Amino acid sequence: MDATTFLNGASWLAAGLALLVLVVVLGLAHRILGDYLTRVYTTEKDWRVERGLYRVIGVDPRAEQSWPAYLRGVLAFSLVGLLLVYLLQRIQPWLPYSLGLPAPSEPLSFNTAASFVANTNWQSYSPEVSLGYTVQLAGLAVQNFVSAAVGIAVAVALVRGFAYRRTGTIGNFWVDLLRGCLRVLLPISVVGAVVLIAGGVIQNLSGFQTATTLVGGTQSIPGGPVASQEVIKLLGTNGGGFFNTNSAHPFENPTGWTNLFEIVLMLAIPVALPRLFGRMVGDLRQGYAVLAAMGVIFVASFALMTWAELAGGGSATHAAGGAMEGKEQRFGIVGSTLFSTTSTATSTGAVNAMHDSFTPFGGMMALLNMMIGELAPGGVGSGLYGILVIAVIAVFIAGLLVGRTPEYLGKKIGAREIKLASLYILVTPALVLIGTALSFAIPAIRADVVTTSIWNPGIHGFSEVLYAFTSAANNNGSAFAGLTANTPWFNTALGVAMLLGRFVPIVLVLALAGSLAAQDRVPVTAGTLPTHRPQFIGLLIGVIVIVTALTYFPVLALGPLAEGLS
Repeated sequence: MDATTFLNGASWLAAGLALLVLVVVLGLAHRILGDYLTRVYTTEKDWRVERGLYRVIGVDPRAEQSWPAYLRGVLAFSLVGLLLVYLLQRIQPWLPYSLGLPAPSEPLSFNTAASFVANTNWQSYSPEVSLGYTVQLAGLAVQNFVSAAVGIAVAVALVRGFAYRRTGTIGNFWVDLLRGCLRVLLPISVVGAVVLIAGGVIQNLSGFQTATTLVGGTQSIPGGPVASQEVIKLLGTNGGGFFNTNSAHPFENPTGWTNLFEIVLMLAIPVALPRLFGRMVGDLRQGYAVLAAMGVIFVASFALMTWAELAGGGSATHAAGGAMEGKEQRFGIVGSTLFSTTSTATSTGAVNAMHDSFTPFGGMMALLNMMIGELAPGGVGSGLYGILVIAVIAVFIAGLLVGRTPEYLGKKIGAREIKLASLYILVTPALVLIGTALSFAIPAIRADVVTTSIWNPGIHGFSEVLYAFTSAANNNGSAFAGLTANTPWFNTALGVAMLLGRFVPIVLVLALAGSLAAQDRVPVTAGTLPTHRPQFIGLLIGVIVIVTALTYFPVLALGPLAEGLS
């Protein structure tokens, strides 16, 4: 056995062990964290600090809200966050720890504020040379916590819609928000930040340090409070990095085991939420069915992306053992594709490899993970409520096939429910396709996009624009990095797509939750469709795949499919 064969075998063994560890840890997270989340959102006991905050904001924690009241809380809170993050950026030169950096432009400030409030964390700028520590901590890091807590709150509200009977209420937004921040995100983040610091992630307020290179030159090395922001960026499926290269930067993700730990952070809460769903509706099998559908899609996507990157193309790629352009040697192909699959399937958008350098089919898999709605397992909260909306549609289709009024978890799926679910699955494709089309259809915009933003003219340039609007509308935040997005058009259009892609679906989900909560449960009969069996899991997966294929196949044929087949 020569040295190359031995090293390749060792790398595959390490990848296999890493995947085994990941499965075991996520299994524990599903059970332990899922049960903990259930207690957090169902108990009537408030912490002392929570009671103090309720008095400050004038909230009665025992008063449940109708869906319009719950929605007003979500929108009002998010609007205040949007204005504050915008203001912090515009007054940056006068803030402490601004590092002497100027204020971002108005369009860029709007884009960034919209991005972090919408849990997207798209970044049209280089963070380490654009934003000082005060904006990073008081603006962006705070939104990393609260935007994630909003997502979990909306998912729990929808679960209550299935669990409650003839109440017309779906919980209290302010209670759900505070509990998500104080009981879930903050304690896990503290522990996770310590783990990352132990793994070599930096945490300081040192600013820029000048270092002398080996050839006698100088280089400016940025520092910063990275570990504390890195952990919530991943745990809350936010994704915005402290550095421009995100989790490919050794200050954010130094080693193979920190890479695996960061993948666990992205998956932990989304994998745990189906257990909360099963517990709250009184049937754990329903949670297992949802998790199984998520798992099948995730594994299939990971396998296809890994195959595409390992297959590569051309003699140079084969000699390197895979398509290594844009990837870090310390992670390799599997470590990169696992991270990328996790990031695009959970709405995180963090990257440890450059998706723009992936093979055409590998990049297409990242696109597809977002296009299916990031349901496998999806973002914190958004993944669960997204797949439950698809489950409503699957039940409706099954009811049409057998000629029976559709029911899901004892709730009838009538005209109102299916209209809300249908509108939900139409919102993001409309934003993606309209945004992409306008970028090329309006002459003045097309001229600016082609001459200023696209570095790779032709098919790949089209894919870069398609990826940008797919990422923005689905609140992911990753990018094909060959696109220069810091222009008035992209800052404005992507900012609008992020806000609409986040809050229009939330409006529809909360309306659906209110409609379901107002119903009584119908008794189970011999004709009731079992929604915990493999047949329904297969139907659910089929609906997800078919809806995505019918919606996006034409535009994929113009981009990554055409590039891959050329």
